[in-house]
Amino acid sequence: MAREMKGSGIEWIGEIPKEYRVFRLKHLLRKPLDYGANSSGIEYSNNLPRYIRITDITTDGRLKNDGALSIELEDASPYLLEDGDILFARSGATVGKSFIYYTEYGKAAFAGYLIRARLKEKIVPEYVYYYTCSTGYDIWRNGIFIQSTIQNISADKYVNLPIVLPETKGEQMRIVSFLKDVCTELDNVLEKTHTSIEEYKKLKQAVITQTVTKGIRGNREMKDSGVEWIGSIPIGWKLIPFRHVLKERQEKNSPIKSEERLSLSINLGVTLYAEKTTNLDRFKDDFEQYKLAYEGDLVMNSMNMIVGATGVSDYFGCVSPVYYTFYDELEDHVTAKYCEYIFRSKTMLRVLYSLGKGIYAIVRGDDRVNTCRLKVSKEDLKSIIIPVPPVKEQREIVNYLKKKCLAIDNLIAKKEQYLSEIENYKKSLIYEYVTGKKEVPQKYQA
Repeated sequence: MAREMKGSGIEWIGEIPKEYRVFRLKHLLRKPLDYGANSSGIEYSNNLPRYIRITDITTDGRLKNDGALSIELEDASPYLLEDGDILFARSGATVGKSFIYYTEYGKAAFAGYLIRARLKEKIVPEYVYYYTCSTGYDIWRNGIFIQSTIQNISADKYVNLPIVLPETKGEQMRIVSFLKDVCTELDNVLEKTHTSIEEYKKLKQAVITQTVTKGIRGNREMKDSGVEWIGSIPIGWKLIPFRHVLKERQEKNSPIKSEERLSLSINLGVTLYAEKTTNLDRFKDDFEQYKLAYEGDLVMNSMNMIVGATGVSDYFGCVSPVYYTFYDELEDHVTAKYCEYIFRSKTMLRVLYSLGKGIYAIVRGDDRVNTCRLKVSKEDLKSIIIPVPPVKEQREIVNYLKKKCLAIDNLIAKKEQYLSEIENYKKSLIYEYVTGKKEVPQKYQA
């Protein structure tokens, strides 16, 4: 028999079972929400508490193992975590995301840009955690963002989070038990899909590296390049310093010739700044301080090329002064396109990383440096020896890689779409059960 329902009084929650109630988070707490330590982390040690920072929590609420830090015991004391404590990210890239701490993680304290919720004994922590992994929670969180000029959820907002709560702790535990089983299965699917995506990305890199160093013409006579990352190359190819392959464009946008601002990203290459949806404060209004890039130019971010921020532009516009721009004089710009593939290959990225000098740091979150960019100087870049086939063969390689990479990218896109669908399904499923719209199967009943 269907359970009797009633209005929750909150639009995004809708109806809930008659015996359920809606509480604000503040009424479920054993102690007030508190912020973490403002101490600087130190090198990780098994003998000290781990220092959990906002950057240690993934967008799906897991704890990263790489880059772990510790905190001195005397600094950690007020911020040590207990089993079942829930952490909320209050700003940064993971704002609004939650994490539940278990003692099996080892002794740990939490940093200042995280907020701790310690729940009353009658509340099952996993129930509240699952609640924060639902579509309903996303609606609430996004509503907070709409009300604010920045993405920041402080403690005074979290305390008013509406939470639907079953009448008994036993009912909470039954819902948690069911969700653990279902979500474990979904998480296994997500993990396999993530792994598959990474394998396709590795395949793409292998194809690019093989093609720009060996070509696509099958068995042919080879010669030793004498360059470790290149290995052997076909007879007839040349080894040329990059400075002699493409010409540098040093044209400034003064007097102003274009107000079309261009952006450069690792995944998309050169795009129109007007189409960006993130980091919209980077470009200034003074167009004369920028450089020009023409259609067919190879654009490279000196600060970020070590991770693949390189691309051939399809537009005429202005770019950041920290970008390098190079060009060829061919009508189809095939040499620039060929060089784009070279500078996006995994082996070349290692070379660029080895040439990185100086640190460009962005401080976010808990006042720790979490983004470091090594600048590759123009002279070091120009001195890199690259394999250069005849122009006719460059066209063969560029056409081949364009088709091959597009096919792999399409496969990756399908996998990512599937990933998104499963993640959304998981959130919707959790929402249905933590708001009582669906009952757990009979085998989970008392």
